[in-house]
Amino acid sequence: MQAMRGWATRYAPWVGLVGILGTAPLVLAGDYEGSPQVAEFVGEMTRDYGFAGEQLMGVFREAQRKQSILDAISRPAERVKQWKEYRPMFLTDARVARGVDFWRQHEAVLARAEQEYGVPAQVIVAIIGVETFFGRNTGNFRVIDALSTLGFDYPPRAEFFRKELREFLLLAREEQVDPLTLKGSYAGAMGLPQFMPSSFRAYAVDFDGDGHINIWNNPDDAIGSVASYFKRHGWVAGEPVVSLASVRGDQVDQGLTTGIEPTKTVGELRALGWSSHDALRDDLPVTAFRLEGDNGPEYWMGLKNFYAITRYNRSVMYAMAVHQLSDSLVQARGVK
Repeated sequence: MQAMRGWATRYAPWVGLVGILGTAPLVLAGDYEGSPQVAEFVGEMTRDYGFAGEQLMGVFREAQRKQSILDAISRPAERVKQWKEYRPMFLTDARVARGVDFWRQHEAVLARAEQEYGVPAQVIVAIIGVETFFGRNTGNFRVIDALSTLGFDYPPRAEFFRKELREFLLLAREEQVDPLTLKGSYAGAMGLPQFMPSSFRAYAVDFDGDGHINIWNNPDDAIGSVASYFKRHGWVAGEPVVSLASVRGDQVDQGLTTGIEPTKTVGELRALGWSSHDALRDDLPVTAFRLEGDNGPEYWMGLKNFYAITRYNRSVMYAMAVHQLSDSLVQARGVK
């Protein structure tokens, strides 16, 4: 991250009336030369957020439109995998072993995050493991290229990605880093926990107290930021995540939740033939879902902490993968 702060000298100051390019005309070169969308965006950033227009033009002069990004986001969705196919992608011996090592290496920081935010260490480790294999796969696209390409050349979601581009430029200014150096996924997700820029600005924390937030190569900040995210999205310390259910009768599937929100109660499910393996209050709201496992259908009740995991990625199977990886990490760490 120290090298990234070349932004502070290369483009300093981020704010002010005139950028380092002086009074030259507002002319773009490269992939976005003459783009009215970019000119409009730069005008908004100058007017609403105090950016120096010439300075920002210098950034977009070096931004590149990436066809590979457009191809990736436009690719037809693959067949939705069943749980018995999805689970083995994340619950591997290699991922568990690396997770145990990561936990051991950062044990003190994880313990402090758990103490401060109430989020168990194993859940934080599991998120980083599922997202980037503990930093192995954080993305090789420059974030400025990803968000510019999708914000200006992908109409179906241009508004969303242009908002993320705005957030990205704001965070680069706040953290005094060169926006041309930061890398992430083809969609602009960043660092060990794969935060989008808006999530970075809302939830990321300077957990090592060095005055900057670095989720790219500072595990302390990544750990604290994941814990902060979950705390802000309703994680309740000490509460369970899911409960396996037994089912009987022909009304069972009427209890399945539409979507991921916890809209059913335990009592309503019990009336439809569901029986939790745990002692749960009848008035407890849950997300009721069925997964196709190796041994047939599995019925589950997702509790408040399960819903918190789905706020990271709106997928029941994603949340289950995180939860079961966290359990596997505890078991493996106990054995070791």
